[in-house]
Amino acid sequence: MGSIGRYMFRTTMGAFLIICISLTIVMWFTQAIREFDLITSQRQTVFVFIGITSLLIPLLVMMIAPISLVLAIAHILNKLSADSEIIVMNAAGVSPWRLASPFIASALVVSALVALIAAYLSPLSLRELRDWATEVRADILTNIVQPGRFATIGGNLTFHIADRRPNGLLLGIFLDDRRDPKEHATYLAEQGEIVKNNTGSFLVLEKGSVQRLEAGQRDPRIVTFDRYAFDLSKFTTGPQSVVYNVREKYIWELMWPPANDATYAAQAGEYRSELHDRFATPLYPLAFVILAYAFLGPPQTTRQSRTLALFGLVGVVSVLRLIGFLSVIVGVHYPHVIAAQYVALVGSIAAGSWQISRGQAIEPAAALSKFASAITERLARATAS
Repeated sequence: MGSIGRYMFRTTMGAFLIICISLTIVMWFTQAIREFDLITSQRQTVFVFIGITSLLIPLLVMMIAPISLVLAIAHILNKLSADSEIIVMNAAGVSPWRLASPFIASALVVSALVALIAAYLSPLSLRELRDWATEVRADILTNIVQPGRFATIGGNLTFHIADRRPNGLLLGIFLDDRRDPKEHATYLAEQGEIVKNNTGSFLVLEKGSVQRLEAGQRDPRIVTFDRYAFDLSKFTTGPQSVVYNVREKYIWELMWPPANDATYAAQAGEYRSELHDRFATPLYPLAFVILAYAFLGPPQTTRQSRTLALFGLVGVVSVLRLIGFLSVIVGVHYPHVIAAQYVALVGSIAAGSWQISRGQAIEPAAALSKFASAITERLARATAS
């Protein structure tokens, strides 16, 4: 790879990183916001919130990286074509494959990254996220402190709070305790908070009163307090056993599941589809890059519109990825359908390679070209007016 090739490789990878990071941040934000209430209920900091939800990033990158690479290469090829650099290099005798080699090298780098994520990083991060979520949801304190809702535990202990502040402070606390058949206790407090330490978990009530009614007595005893600690340790559950789904399995666990894996016995089809999806995922960057160069790489004059080629590329890439999704879903019950994904990928790579070897642009039908030209002219007139 000469100096021109290294320049094209650096430019492509730079554009890829910018697009991939931007799309990942947008997708991460839409996913992370779903866990915001769960984080605040545990009084975690913003840094903990970001750290926990960032465990979704490897999975997002694995899905977004091939598309980001296509967008980056389409941008670079359009730029090279607009500056007539492709035409100059073609006129100088540079072969199409030599021009395509920097993009293929970029595809191999992205494919290696996607393969690593699919085999190890994505399952690892999803496992960490599952472990954390299981631990949080197993804690009864997370479920009882829901504003405006009465929550009864064991049929004899009822909680209610009026509001919960972002810092974890609970307002308007009502607690009705009927666990002791000899005594009925009702707690009211202006505010309180959950405190966890080595000795257990406590609901610390502030500025309130407790009303105790003993069995056989007609009148209750009322005691006011400034601060009172109500023990909740017995209502928290210990470590929970976690069963990982197929998306959270490492690739070697999908290839060689343990003999005592009950999940595999019940979901053998899901294991098979997920395994083939992991195998096929690294092939998409390479297929997308070859298709991108086949549509946009051949030299064209600045008077020739590349709009149709760009739309053709988007259509072919979308159909190819759709075939992959459908083959994985349908392949759970019909194993032979999984082969459609490999046939589509190999066929796309072969057809794109043949088109690159021809060194000619893909020419649309004459009627389609006239239709596109008419639309472009109308849009130009509408913009000018």
